[in-house]
Amino acid sequence: MAETGAKIIARLGGVEKHFGAVRALDGVDFAAQAGECVGLVGHNGAGKSTLMHVLAGTLTPDRGGIEIGGAPQTAYSVALAKGLGIRCVFQELSLCPNLGVAENARINHAALRGLGSRRRAGDLILAKLDEIFPGHGIAAADIVRDLSIGKRQMVEVARAFTVTDEPLRLVILDEPTSSLDTHTAGQLLSFVRRVVAGGASCILISHLLGEVLQNSDRIVVMRDGKVVAADIARAFDRDKLVTAMGATGQPARAGADKGPRTQRTAPIRIRARTERQIDGAELVARVGEIIGLAGLSGHGQTELLLAIFKAASRHSERIQVTAPVALIAGDRQSDGIFPLWSIAQNIGIRSIARLRNGVLISRARENELAAAWQKKINIRTPDIHNNILSLSGGNQQKTLFARALGSDAQIVLMDDPMRGVDIGTKLEVYELIRKEARVGRTFLWYTTETDELENCDHVYVFRNGRIVADLGRGELSEEKVIQSSFDEAG
Repeated sequence: MAETGAKIIARLGGVEKHFGAVRALDGVDFAAQAGECVGLVGHNGAGKSTLMHVLAGTLTPDRGGIEIGGAPQTAYSVALAKGLGIRCVFQELSLCPNLGVAENARINHAALRGLGSRRRAGDLILAKLDEIFPGHGIAAADIVRDLSIGKRQMVEVARAFTVTDEPLRLVILDEPTSSLDTHTAGQLLSFVRRVVAGGASCILISHLLGEVLQNSDRIVVMRDGKVVAADIARAFDRDKLVTAMGATGQPARAGADKGPRTQRTAPIRIRARTERQIDGAELVARVGEIIGLAGLSGHGQTELLLAIFKAASRHSERIQVTAPVALIAGDRQSDGIFPLWSIAQNIGIRSIARLRNGVLISRARENELAAAWQKKINIRTPDIHNNILSLSGGNQQKTLFARALGSDAQIVLMDDPMRGVDIGTKLEVYELIRKEARVGRTFLWYTTETDELENCDHVYVFRNGRIVADLGRGELSEEKVIQSSFDEAG
C-alpha cells in the first residue's frame, strides 16, 4: 500500500469533458501514487471510463490539466502516455481479431521488429500469460477471433503488462474480470497485488464491489461526472459504497429466501443434454423458473445456451424446446448489438413481426416499443434514435435486455449478461427478471458472478462440457459450486 508522500505517477486536475449537451466529466481531480491500487467505482455513465480515456490519451479534455510523474503535459496523446509508462485495458477489447496472439503483442511494442520478431513477441506474451494465468491454454499462433471472450480478455490483460523498451508505471484495468470466471479472476487480482507491491500503480474499475474492497488501497467513487467520495479502502464497506454511488436496495444474499419459488411439477419448457454428457444428467427448465448455469468459464455453458437457441427453430435429438426463445449475449460487441443501428432499432429487431404495418416496419410502433422499454429499464440516453454506440457499455447491455424482454419470447437465455454493469442497474434487472418469472417467463442464466446465482431456483454446475451437479436453492453455496467445478469425482 502506498504511503503518505509517495510519488505521484499521474494527476488529473479540474478535468471537464462534454459530448454535445452531455457533461461527462465535471471538474474532476484524480491522482494515482506509486505502489497503490486505486479502486474506481460508480454507475454506468458516471464518468469512470471517460476519465480513464483522458488519462490514457485517447480523449482530449475540454478543460483541466494532466501531470505524469510531476511534469505537466501540454500535448498529451496515446503515444506519449504509452512512452511514459501508462497502459490500459478497456472494457471493450482492443485486440485485432484477425491476427494471432503473438502478432497482437507485437503491435504494442515497436522494439519487436526485424527477423524473428514474431517468435520474440510470442515468447513475450506467453511468458506473461504463464505468470498471470497459469494453465491458460493459449498458444501464440491462436487467432484472436477463434478464442473465447474469456481468453481474449486474458490476452488483453497480459499484453498490457508486457515490457520491452518502454517502462510500465501505471495500468488502467477497466472491468478486467468481467469475462473471467472466479478462478481466473483470482489469478489476475493476485498478480495485481504483486505488481503494486513492486512499486507500480493500478487503477481498478469494477462493478464487483467485493473485488474493489478486497484489492484496493484507496477507493474513489464517481457519480454524474464528479468525484463524490475518496478515501482509503478500509474506510468503506459495501453499504457505504452503494450509498455513495446513489444505488438503492441490496442484492440477494447467500442464505436468504432459500425456499423454492416454483413447483417442480410446473410444465417443462426445456429439456436438454450437453453434447459431451456421458451419463443421464440433463437440464430441465419449467414455466416460471430461473435456472442458473455455473462452473468455470469455457466449460460448455455458452455452447448449451446456443444449442438451445438453435433447437427452438430446428429439430434436435438431445434438446426439446416448447416456447419462443430470445438470447441476451454477454459479448455484446460480437454477438449482441447492431453497431450501425439506432437504440430503437436494436430494441425492436426481435419484435419485427408485431412491428410490421403490411410489409414495412412501422416506425411509430418501433418508437413506442423502444420508448416504453427505455423508461422501464432506465436506458440513459437523450434520444432513442441515437446510434447504439453512443451508450455506455452498461446501457448497451440494458438495450439487449429490452430487446429480449420486449419480445414474445417465453424463454430467455442469458449468456453472462451482467458483465460490466453497475450495481444499481443490476438490482433493477434482478427485480425485473424475478417479476417476469412470476408471470411465467423461464430464464436460463449463465453467470460468472457467484452472487447472482442466489437469484436462481436451482443451479446446474458444468465441468468439461458436462453437467456435474444440480443444486437446489436450499443447498446452494459458493463452496459447493467451486467443489463441483474442480472435483473430478463430482
